Amino acid sequence: MAARPSPTPARVLGIDPGLNTTGYGVLEVAQGGPRLCEAGIVRGRDRKSLTARLAEIFAGVRDVIAQYKPCAVALEQLYSHYARPRTAILMGHARGVICLAAAQAEVPVISYSATQVKKVLTGNGRAKKDQVQRAVQQELRLGRLPEPADVADALAIALCHYYRQPEWAALARRKTIVARPD
Repeated sequence: MAARPSPTPARVLGIDPGLNTTGYGVLEVAQGGPRLCEAGIVRGRDRKSLTARLAEIFAGVRDVIAQYKPCAVALEQLYSHYARPRTAILMGHARGVICLAAAQAEVPVISYSATQVKKVLTGNGRAKKDQVQRAVQQELRLGRLPEPADVADALAIALCHYYRQPEWAALARRKTIVARPD
């Protein structure tokens, strides 16, 4: 009797967009809670050319999507401070190529505000970065704080999406594996 190929587990890719450093984290839906598959950064190295940095971000995100095949990309919403509107415009470029990479792979993009992510993870929408890092460490049972901050933020965004899915949250609460007859 031939073994049935196991279906690809549900995964979510969390992304903290940035022009210089884009953090990402891939979580797998697992019984007993989310499981970390991979986390890292994509660097926009070419400081002289915005176009080249965007191409690097696009290629890096496209490669992560191709390798891990997430069922969703969770992305931080664009935030603009009235004192720095140019920052929001530049971040919009990074978000745009990330959304394009997801669209080309036919992966839906879901956006979450920073306060929404913080509230889901810590219960406080105004939590500080170190509180979010500790919450991510605890939720994923990591031996140390996730670093750099871009990776911690991406994992926080992925965790927010994970816990906003009722069926995934219910699976996370289940501690024992129930064998299914073939």
